[in-house]
Amino acid sequence: MTPRLFPAALAAGLCLFAQQPAPLSNQDAFDLYGRAVELMESTSLVSPELARAGAPIIENARQAVTTLRSLNRQHAGVTYTFLGNLRAYLALADALPKPGAFAGQTTAQFTELRQVFERADANFRVLIESKEAQLRNPDRDSLARYASANAQLGPPHPDQPRVVFLGDSITDLWRLNEYFPARDFVNRGIAGQIADEMLGRVEADVVALHPAAMLLLAGTNDIARGVPLDIVENNLKAIAELAQSHGIKPLLASVLPAGETRPDHPPGAILALNGWIENLCRQRNYFYVDYFTAMTGPDGRLRPDLSDDGLHPNSLGYRVMAPIALAAIAKAAPTPPRPKSKLRHPPSPAR
Repeated sequence: MTPRLFPAALAAGLCLFAQQPAPLSNQDAFDLYGRAVELMESTSLVSPELARAGAPIIENARQAVTTLRSLNRQHAGVTYTFLGNLRAYLALADALPKPGAFAGQTTAQFTELRQVFERADANFRVLIESKEAQLRNPDRDSLARYASANAQLGPPHPDQPRVVFLGDSITDLWRLNEYFPARDFVNRGIAGQIADEMLGRVEADVVALHPAAMLLLAGTNDIARGVPLDIVENNLKAIAELAQSHGIKPLLASVLPAGETRPDHPPGAILALNGWIENLCRQRNYFYVDYFTAMTGPDGRLRPDLSDDGLHPNSLGYRVMAPIALAAIAKAAPTPPRPKSKLRHPPSPAR
């Protein structure tokens, strides 16, 4: 594997659930379900009976897909409704008399529709299993990830302000010691986390480390999973307020833009959340860390040269982010000036 591709491959691995396989992405699932509705509509035309009896079933399936797209997440209940209607349509098609031999195209469409059902049903089972695994997980917020490192981390040096970088995979993959040598910058990113899970880690992974400041980068995974923006905003505000209540300066970073290959990260949602974050920083005198502007291309998407997968920064992307972060940290937690050494002047020669 070439060095250029390694960060992308590592990022993809980190973002997967520990339990394999992972559910389809929202966009892939929606495209699959939409294809099922198209196939139901086209195959229903083979006979008047199937068209008449199948019409309400097809409409129910279409409405379920529309609802899922509006929610921008794979809601288990709505997905179950969709699968029930797809199953009912296939059973109806099998039960009704066939108008002679199907044409080759119709036979191929029914074959594809059954394959789509199998894929959708398998994805639904994986989705349910992943949700059950999350519910059974005694460490939902992954507090164990940094427990040992936190215990071994000594107190901050008075001449070197400590800054904790709290975030998801974009932070997790950032080798802070390479981009900020000789600085007490502590990486507490965990791939795949949403803001709610980071809120559960503030005490252990931020407050207990006694930093002068916290740089929070969150919201990317929330948007991808369809978490309502007001919930994301409440969690970000709670994280910042909790840090500030312990004398820690909050720095809130903008959500990075995403590439065209990331349809589950719509630009509109990113812009809306970033606008809210910037306004919160202005109201509360927090420090706004604007990665978004520097990393956005003319099309409003993530610049292709800054990422290998349309989401996670590559080395060039982190080189763009580093001075932006450092400039904000210099304002929030400036390094104390070194005391001037007292020079002793030699005694004047005797006359």
